[in-house]
Amino acid sequence: MEEVSLELLKKKMQDFVKERDWEKYHTPRNLLLNMIGEVGELSEIFQWKGEVAKGVPDWDEAEKVHLGEELSDVLLNLVRLSDVCGIDLGKAALRKVQLNALKYPAPTKTDDHTSA
Repeated sequence: MEEVSLELLKKKMQDFVKERDWEKYHTPRNLLLNMIGEVGELSEIFQWKGEVAKGVPDWDEAEKVHLGEELSDVLLNLVRLSDVCGIDLGKAALRKVQLNALKYPAPTKTDDHTSA
């Protein structure tokens, strides 16, 4: 199995769209609105679950597969939107992590100087 990268997903989406002659429909606005719809479908999965434990251990396999499909729809729409807008999503995401690290610095450890 090949390693999955944003570049691979971008290429797969380009091929998928071209094979179906959908380029004319893939405007930034249309892709964004479609992605919002997909986020809504993802939200529906969690809507009545209450708090969900990390790793969704209480979910059955069908629920996990469905979750993976909806997460994939959101990701693929985001990758396609960034491609159509000419944004290198990987570089933009790394830059954003760096900016967030500056904006929200990790707490520094201080020595405890109290005496007993």
